Amino acid sequence: MSDYLESGRKACMKRFDEILSSGEKGTVIKVYLENFKYFNDTFGYDNGEQMLEDIAEYLAEVTGRTVYRFVGVEFVSVLDGLGQAKSENIVDEILSRFSHMWKIGDTECLCQVQIGMCGYPGLARTPEELNLFLDRAVSEAIVQGPGQLAIYDTQLNERFVRNKTIALALADAVREERVNIRYRPTFCQEKSRFTRAEFYMRIFVEGIGTVGYEEFIPIAEDSGQIREIEYFALRQVCSMIRRLIDEGVEFESIALPISSVLFLQEDFVDTVKNMMDEYNIPDGKLGLEIHESMLTAAYFYVNVAMQELSAMGVELILNDFGSGYSGVSSILELPVDVLKLERMFVWQLETNPRAADLIEGLIHIATRLGLKIIAEGVETDHQVDQLDAFGCGYRQGFYYAPTVESELLFKVLGVPVDEAAASIESEKEKGRKKK
Repeated sequence: MSDYLESGRKACMKRFDEILSSGEKGTVIKVYLENFKYFNDTFGYDNGEQMLEDIAEYLAEVTGRTVYRFVGVEFVSVLDGLGQAKSENIVDEILSRFSHMWKIGDTECLCQVQIGMCGYPGLARTPEELNLFLDRAVSEAIVQGPGQLAIYDTQLNERFVRNKTIALALADAVREERVNIRYRPTFCQEKSRFTRAEFYMRIFVEGIGTVGYEEFIPIAEDSGQIREIEYFALRQVCSMIRRLIDEGVEFESIALPISSVLFLQEDFVDTVKNMMDEYNIPDGKLGLEIHESMLTAAYFYVNVAMQELSAMGVELILNDFGSGYSGVSSILELPVDVLKLERMFVWQLETNPRAADLIEGLIHIATRLGLKIIAEGVETDHQVDQLDAFGCGYRQGFYYAPTVESELLFKVLGVPVDEAAASIESEKEKGRKKK
């Protein structure tokens, strides 16, 4: 084995123990090669191993330190005596190198890399903690996109601790009904009333406080609790639809945002059907909202599932329409009923004149295709005036209504806007006082 490379997790962990016991300062970097299995499958194991040798040799040269091949395609280097600024300079050089070609046999190819960094002494007290923090930093770098560095600092540590606390509290919060179920009304411009609503839920977590749906759903996905959380939400929505119908409330549909993790489960469609049957949900009253990015992950399966759901009478809503993941052409092939405009487009109506042209075009496309379109995040008179001019039929946002509790939905949904005004203004005032 070459003198620049030391193999194995054991040797690296021994080095971690040495530096944490020394009292000296430095940083540790972990370099992770993404999707390297593809290279082995394409070019063969021997060529792949040679490339890893070349990468390790380069890392040793640029760091001036021993490089540990930790596990698989992870390389670790202890930059002893270097502070964060100098270590970042080295990382920048590494990332720059990985933006250029590497050679496998007679073939040149690009290799994506993510890097995590952690300083010492600091948050890590043991070799195991140091490795854990490096892994978390690499995970954060992966979230940020190709060729990124993430530094495990106090801020990142606090976020991981917060997420862990939320994950541990999720299941108990649902079982013990420490949840606040709310609905976001959707205003119909043509009828001048709220005709639709979208499910929203908050939970109370001891030591943190109230946590919203948009924060805890990704945590539930990562912790494997998404089924319990979202099937609980689906039951709440079906129950609400049944109550609204039984009490004679006029409405179009009640929607539930669905996690891509849950949507891609084999039993998802059957579970939705069983719950619709249990609550006797008529066609078109239950809306399921999926994110546009889901279409790029497993398009064939998503298409089949959407066709089945549509045949069952489920209204299908494509969220963040126009964000660029799937392309406008996908809506020609899928049984989509409603499009939701990316809220960032609506916000940019305040500052970017080009946003108006884009939104007008998207609304025009939806209208010509016979699809309903909802603009979310509407907050100002200017945005309302623009959406009126573009012919946008449905709007969500604080300008029209904040989220409301379940019982208040009966006073808001399906009634003329002047009858709902007092209830809506009361909820808005509660929100202002909280701020």
